[in-house]
Amino acid sequence: MKSLKTPYLFDEFFASGMEESVSPFLTPSSRKYGKNLSLKSAGGAAFFLAAAFAFSFSHVQISYLLLSLVYFLVGTPALIAAAKDLRNLEINIDILMTSAAFVAVLIGSPLEGGLLLVLFELSHGMENTVSNRARGALHHLNDLAPKFAYVLASDGTLYEKAVREISIGEKILIKTGEVAPLDGKVIDGVSSINLVHLTGESLPQPASSGTAIPAGARNLEAALLIQVTRVSSDSTLSHIIQLITQAHEAKPRLQRLLDRFGTHYATAVISLTFIFALALPLLFTIAYFGHEGSIYRSLSFLIAASPCALIIATPTAYLSAISACARRGILLKGGITLDALASCKTIAFDKTGTLTTGELACSAIEPLGDSQISLNQALSIAYGLERQVVHPIATAICKLAAERQIQPSEIASFHSLPGLGLGGIVDTLPVFIGRPEKLENRLSPQQLASIEPLIHSSGSTILAILIAGTDLFLFRFTDSIRPQTLPLIQAMKTRNRLKPIMLTGDKRQNAEHVGHTLGIETIYSDLTPEEKLNQIATLTSFGGLAMVGDGVNDAPALARATVGISMGKIGSRAAIDASDVVLLNDDLHLLSWLFFKSHQTQRIVKQNLTLALSVICLVTLPALFGFIPLWLAVLMHEGGTVLVGLNSLRLFR
Repeated sequence: MKSLKTPYLFDEFFASGMEESVSPFLTPSSRKYGKNLSLKSAGGAAFFLAAAFAFSFSHVQISYLLLSLVYFLVGTPALIAAAKDLRNLEINIDILMTSAAFVAVLIGSPLEGGLLLVLFELSHGMENTVSNRARGALHHLNDLAPKFAYVLASDGTLYEKAVREISIGEKILIKTGEVAPLDGKVIDGVSSINLVHLTGESLPQPASSGTAIPAGARNLEAALLIQVTRVSSDSTLSHIIQLITQAHEAKPRLQRLLDRFGTHYATAVISLTFIFALALPLLFTIAYFGHEGSIYRSLSFLIAASPCALIIATPTAYLSAISACARRGILLKGGITLDALASCKTIAFDKTGTLTTGELACSAIEPLGDSQISLNQALSIAYGLERQVVHPIATAICKLAAERQIQPSEIASFHSLPGLGLGGIVDTLPVFIGRPEKLENRLSPQQLASIEPLIHSSGSTILAILIAGTDLFLFRFTDSIRPQTLPLIQAMKTRNRLKPIMLTGDKRQNAEHVGHTLGIETIYSDLTPEEKLNQIATLTSFGGLAMVGDGVNDAPALARATVGISMGKIGSRAAIDASDVVLLNDDLHLLSWLFFKSHQTQRIVKQNLTLALSVICLVTLPALFGFIPLWLAVLMHEGGTVLVGLNSLRLFR
């Protein structure tokens, strides 16, 4: 098995597209030298350039020697990149800058050429730093899951095996403190797992027999034996990594336009540079060479007009925003999603599982008429009946009894009537629990008259318990509203200026109860999946609409909305596939932050574009007519590029 290790890590690294400093072939002590190599080269070259400038007034030979080191450090990578682009018949920024720097040497301005190369390498390193930080979530996830696991053989022995070679059904051991390498289900052991790296949830989750464990979960307390349910390429962690990769590669419309514009623009600038270099002496009384010559001025024009800052204005901003979202457990399918979020005027919520937890809770116990039996005794009897069945209502009653420390009554002659309810004997008294409408033949006319208006009084589920044919109690159940939902709806209205609406297949009464509690005025209830899809299509025609759902039942609506946002917990494949945004930890309160981030991203992009275009517009013509020297054109051009990169980094906050 050891022979698999090197080729597997080799493939893993080169498929990741990460920077060289994270290569598995480097020792830990040597990785620091490869990190931010462009910035380090630019820093060293800047030192030699400053020394060359100082010696140029007294020792010209030493100055030229130091300049040769500058051109070696930052000129060599620029030449290699330009040669590669020319071989691929691409005209881009690298060719523009490299040509300008080496032509500057030919016309007797090596210091300006060196300054251009140093600042160009500095801005290039800044761009790489921003991109690498934006891809930090991907690198972090790649590091989460181990590449090898301990497999339990049929004879009970353990052996190490590459994760990508492990098949579904095999048993692997996860020791205390280790990270689950694959998705699986616990078959032996009791422990707790931490999903903080995957979902942001810091509270450990219990894990015992039957618990699903996603790849990337850290085992905290005791060894767990799990049976693999998904292979490496199909694991939860792999799908998250694929989603982040897609997000980085999915370019927004503006960025795609600038990419296409860049090639034509670079060709036009080179052509104009040649034209100006040849035509200026014919139109004005200037020479071709020298510091006031046409070639010198044309080079200043070439540098000032180069769209370095313009080209990186959008990708660095979107990558920074995507990375900031990923750190909070929000996965986006590209910068396109940020643009779509910013265009939304309405946000639609599904009810069950989104605004509510999807779990029933017993909200009240009400006696009807005079009774000698207390509420706790009624709950005890209900507990004794319901603990013998598996049903959401039974779970709610058992949970309430446990919270109040109520012991279950002993039930004799227990029987279940499918579709009707549960019955039995408690201390010789007959008891029965079921829906009120199923008790009509067991209730007196007075009891029926008193119970009828209560059934329709609110958006709650009613369950009745009849004791000895005379004592009647009503149990009310409601779908628990998520704790963070009310402040979220208020933030949607005030901070994000969005109109919240509800789209649900639940009954009107239940939907209106939840909607009015949360302050949602527009409610569409009793919708089939097809009706929900049609309603989404209608609402979208009036403006951008974001749909928030559980990612499974709402998949068609999520796909049809301007932006589909799924409440998909780890492992929900439908959530990842159907929606544009996945809230890994079901944190609804992050929605307000997400919409704010989308608008902030657009503001940063506009600022970057304004800065980049301002430098081009304000510097090109003065440089061409000799008012701005070559060195100042270099400083203003590359300074604009650095400022654009730093401005994009604000989105990490």
